[in-house]
Amino acid sequence: MIDQFFLDKRPHQGQNYEEYQQLFNQKIAFADYGGVSNDQKKLIDRDKLNYQRSLRIHKTYSVDPQLCELVINISEPQLWMVITENWCGDSAQNLPYLAKIASCNPLIDFRIILRDDNLDIMDLYLTDNNSRSIPKFIAFKENGEELFQWGPRPNEAQELVYKLKSEGKSKDEYLEELHLWYGRNKGKNLESEIINILKSIF
Repeated sequence: MIDQFFLDKRPHQGQNYEEYQQLFNQKIAFADYGGVSNDQKKLIDRDKLNYQRSLRIHKTYSVDPQLCELVINISEPQLWMVITENWCGDSAQNLPYLAKIASCNPLIDFRIILRDDNLDIMDLYLTDNNSRSIPKFIAFKENGEELFQWGPRPNEAQELVYKLKSEGKSKDEYLEELHLWYGRNKGKNLESEIINILKSIF
């Protein structure tokens, strides 16, 4: 089934990674602590941290050769759509990897659409049938046929979050442990999962 949002070319009109990062950079540059509440200051700090995380990953990451070879072997145009927002910590930890992986093959059109402006699309890709968790990564053939989807985080990270929540950890507590996990893992689980997806399909 090909969804109307694809026929309407909405993913195609999304941002590429460079545009997304440029807008994120502008958001950070114009952030002003003057006259804002402590809660708003925390949001500004969160955005700055997310930007630095994503920038560091994008600068230092090289795609696993096996994964890049699988992507290179894609012989027909595809559109890879990621639903996200720049305030999302999981996006800062995963989106730079996905963008670099997509760049292995010029036949892949990598597009980012913002969740809060596209809730009708987001609601087609809920987590646990009720959560608008991001990022969500969906790949399509050129004609709009869906190939696969991934997200909002690697399975091991998702299980860690479930475990920490079941233990009664606060949001700040489980997010701290989650980002420590990301720092240690360095994209390896994400790579492994995408490798397995591509092998099963192609």
